[in-house]
Amino acid sequence: MNSVNFMEKLLDGVAVEWKRLGDVAEYSPTRIDAAELDATSFVGVDNLVAAKGGRVDANYLPNTDRLTAYEQGDILLGNIRPYLKKVWHATNSGGCSGDVLAVRILSKFKKTVDSDFLYYLLSSDEFFSYNMQHAKGAKMPRGDRTKILDYSIPIPCPENPEKSLEIQTEIVRILDAFTELTAELTAELTAELTARKKQYNYYRDQLLSFEEGEVEWKALGEIGEFNRGRRFTKADYVEDGIGCIHYGDIYTQYGTTAKEVKTHVRSDMSGTLRYAKHGDVVITDVGETVEDVGKPVAWLGIDDVAIHDHCYAFRHSMNPTFVSYCMQTTSFIAEKAKYVARTKVNTLLMKGFAKIRIPVPSPEEQVRIAAILDKFDELTNSISEGLPREIALREKQYAYYRDLLLSFPNPEEVAT
Repeated sequence: MNSVNFMEKLLDGVAVEWKRLGDVAEYSPTRIDAAELDATSFVGVDNLVAAKGGRVDANYLPNTDRLTAYEQGDILLGNIRPYLKKVWHATNSGGCSGDVLAVRILSKFKKTVDSDFLYYLLSSDEFFSYNMQHAKGAKMPRGDRTKILDYSIPIPCPENPEKSLEIQTEIVRILDAFTELTAELTAELTAELTARKKQYNYYRDQLLSFEEGEVEWKALGEIGEFNRGRRFTKADYVEDGIGCIHYGDIYTQYGTTAKEVKTHVRSDMSGTLRYAKHGDVVITDVGETVEDVGKPVAWLGIDDVAIHDHCYAFRHSMNPTFVSYCMQTTSFIAEKAKYVARTKVNTLLMKGFAKIRIPVPSPEEQVRIAAILDKFDELTNSISEGLPREIALREKQYAYYRDLLLSFPNPEEVAT
């Protein structure tokens, strides 16, 4: 499918006008009593699923009397950490927290802009990149409400609403079909991958289980020390500079080990940074879920790496990969849950975390177990082979056709 020829045929010579989102839509101006909401109609940022996963029922209800109301067809955006890509096309009405933006098409544009079409535009990677670019705050970035409304969207054939909706509806029809097919294929592959991961988790837990008296068990605080990182601001991040690990990197970009950095901060900060050294296990003390909190990454890079102040470098004398695997066992995660403060952001209580015990077999046994689990981990999780690679290819293929169908002639500058 050639993108230029296809779009030319679809548009059939009609003009495309680019408008500010705020010219055709608004944030919901209506309110609703919290007493009218339940788990199926209240939407907080916590029950919006990352990576465009829609929503799940809420596990708590709001403690304020009045909230922003949303209607069926509204597009709800999680406004905390836009890089998580939380978005939902509302299938019912209800109320949402202040950290969720309910975007509603203006009445006068209901016959010009299809809500499904607008949903695809606002769930695109391009939109989330734009949103993150203008987000405010480093520790907990939030989308800029004003800048979001400045985002440019294409309206084909605006002078003929009927024709415009025909074009939008055709794009939506094709994207819906691609979405459904991709979801079916991905679900099959994911089910197989889930089964493999379950098998892997079983063998990992078995390899790290020892009979009473077989090995010594020690608290993390006895084995090593925790060194906290330093806070970075949004302005500190650069394309090329000193390698660093941001706390969000740990549960979104890294596995059990890391040798290369994904993020950099300014070189002139070198004298004030705090570093993880080769062999340290880096953990984060905040996260979306209890499992994210305290997730370990064994730093195996040759150079020291700077760490954010929501990261701790666990410095010890054991095999770092072995320690990282110990921190991922079912029993360890269950124990860790006791020391997670479940507030707005799940936070690890480090004094309690340091009390958790792990097995300390001989150095040779640590190396042997780590090598076995490395192979299992590679086969199960590596994106370069097997089922994960196939899933990634399906998603990449879908993204290609989605972008193709949302590609319009370049916009002229839109006044803001």
